[in-house]
Amino acid sequence: MAGKLPPEKLERYVLSRCGVVDGSVIVGGGIGIDSAIIDLGNGLMLAMHSDPITGAVELLGWLAVNVVSNDIAVVGAKPRWLLSVLYLPEDLPDSVLDAITVQIDEAAKELGVTVIGGHTEYTPGLPRPMITMTGVGIVVKNGPTLPSGARAGDAVIVTKSVGLEGTAILATDFSETLRVKGVPQSIIESSRRFIKMVSVVRDALTLAEAGLATAMHDPTEGGLLGGLAEIAYASRKTIEVWEELIPIAEETAAVCRALGIDPLKLISSGTLVATVPFERVGEAIELLSSRGIEARIVGRVREQSGSLVALHRREGIVETVDRPYVRDELFRLWEAKDHH
Repeated sequence: MAGKLPPEKLERYVLSRCGVVDGSVIVGGGIGIDSAIIDLGNGLMLAMHSDPITGAVELLGWLAVNVVSNDIAVVGAKPRWLLSVLYLPEDLPDSVLDAITVQIDEAAKELGVTVIGGHTEYTPGLPRPMITMTGVGIVVKNGPTLPSGARAGDAVIVTKSVGLEGTAILATDFSETLRVKGVPQSIIESSRRFIKMVSVVRDALTLAEAGLATAMHDPTEGGLLGGLAEIAYASRKTIEVWEELIPIAEETAAVCRALGIDPLKLISSGTLVATVPFERVGEAIELLSSRGIEARIVGRVREQSGSLVALHRREGIVETVDRPYVRDELFRLWEAKDHH
């Protein structure tokens, strides 16, 4: 089964085996934790994170840079340095490697970050190229924003629309399937352009530098519902959201309808989820808007009440998420494709 380890396996086999305790580690590994935070003294803190990109092919390099940079930014740190590890099928044409590294270079230049090292190899048995990218950033003046910081009464806001990354991947790697299912070429082409929207660095740093967010998250695997569940788990709260308030682009809706998938469970880099004190949510939305970033309220943070997320669906039912793990729709499609 592709995707993240279930929480119980992660706790048992990974998070319980982390070597010696280091007092300079303010935040270490954990469920729903975007980046580790290290105190170097003299007011300097670093954020560090590693992210694999295994569910995309044509957009691999661009996503690798942006996704890890997002995870640095949502803890209130400015991304600065990257290390890339590329795993390549043994028969991979040089043209594909060329395309991946051009994407890495272009994305890094756009964000103002530097690739300082890594490793590249041909790996036996791989069905497609994969990347693990490590990012390092410097925490901004207000200190780190932790995913455990959401407070009861906070408003939950999202920027842009959900499923942006997943929509771009599906329109690129599953384009023929979408055409067969009757999705217009114009929708497929427009969906591919969503790849240019997967960064939340500006979104996150805008809120962090103004001290407006109590918690932020980049909802990657598991989509919006997975991201909300991870914030709720880390903060020991319940997050209540309403489907009718959640922004979903026309292209995302069309692609998801054709493939029979839920856009709220589709990998969603490009969408920032933030919890904001209710009395300051207008200020936060106005500040983001002044920088060309659309945001809207989709729910509230409540005291913990049994589930992590309570989603009010349009048809009136309440769907709950009870653990910090949501199976991403993209991996389900890739498994089906790989088995054919």
